[in-house]
Amino acid sequence: MTVVGPFGLRVRDQALEADVQAALTAVEEGLVEATKSTVPFITEAAQHLMHAGGKRFRPLLVMLSAQFGDPHAPGVVPSAVVVELTHLATLYHDDVMDQAAVRRGVASANANWDNSVAVLTGDFLFARASQVLADLGPEAVRVQAEAFERLVTGQILETAGPGAGDPVEHYLEVIAGKTGSLVAVSCRFGAMMCGADEGVVSTLTQYGERIGTAFQLADDVLDIASDSHESGKTPGTDLREGVATLPVLRLRAHAASSRGTAADRELCALLDSDLATDEEGHARALALLRAHPALEQARRDTVRYAEEARAALSPLPDSAAKAALSALCDAVVHRAG
Repeated sequence: MTVVGPFGLRVRDQALEADVQAALTAVEEGLVEATKSTVPFITEAAQHLMHAGGKRFRPLLVMLSAQFGDPHAPGVVPSAVVVELTHLATLYHDDVMDQAAVRRGVASANANWDNSVAVLTGDFLFARASQVLADLGPEAVRVQAEAFERLVTGQILETAGPGAGDPVEHYLEVIAGKTGSLVAVSCRFGAMMCGADEGVVSTLTQYGERIGTAFQLADDVLDIASDSHESGKTPGTDLREGVATLPVLRLRAHAASSRGTAADRELCALLDSDLATDEEGHARALALLRAHPALEQARRDTVRYAEEARAALSPLPDSAAKAALSALCDAVVHRAG
């Protein structure tokens, strides 16, 4: 059994391992080329988060999905470059919106330079992703455009809030747009580019949608439960910025129910205070959330989506690639503890 890629997937098949490792190496080379500019400062800013690492979860999904056809087809690696460039671009923009200081264990672009540089660098990466995408044909452009619309819609929904709707359901809709859409496209591109039939493309797209949601929910848990070494960012970043992720939403729902206690309501009040400037309050809120059943509930939600992803694979024939995609469900759950 061998660990493949920064995400830590364990692969039992040597041929699959060799294919995926070689393809991910080619993706890294493609990312370096795609982020170069004739202006040295733009290259430095565009490669800032790329060189900081990252799990390359989306390119890995492209490669595994491409195993259901010709994994060496010419569009496979470029499509993985497209999804990773798009993902990187969103990180630059997200960090500005969240006023985040750390990303992937290094200073965020907005902290390292300023908001304007971070936003414009994200735009530059979107432009480079579009250039690579244009060579993959009109269907690939359409698929990416639809996913990008969903991604932006998810961000807008998050900004607008749930209104009178159920906050948990609203949040899951946000996650499906912000994260699930691009992860689903990763699987779809891999299957499309390798020449898989339409049924396989559809199955892998459904898998990607579910594993993408599980992946984000695992990040929500990590933001509360991990240290900065595990998550690559300051623990409780979302709490500090007042972003209500699933553990917080589960806490609020519990506090508002007949099972809610005075301690639950006090914790909610603490979360509503200015944790961005209150270090003691932030530390106390983190400690209380780590001990609250809401965190375990969020872990169970993560497991549920991961198991739905695994179940979505059932129509596919047994293969090393299918086994690896199933193992990814376990890897995502493991991240959430």
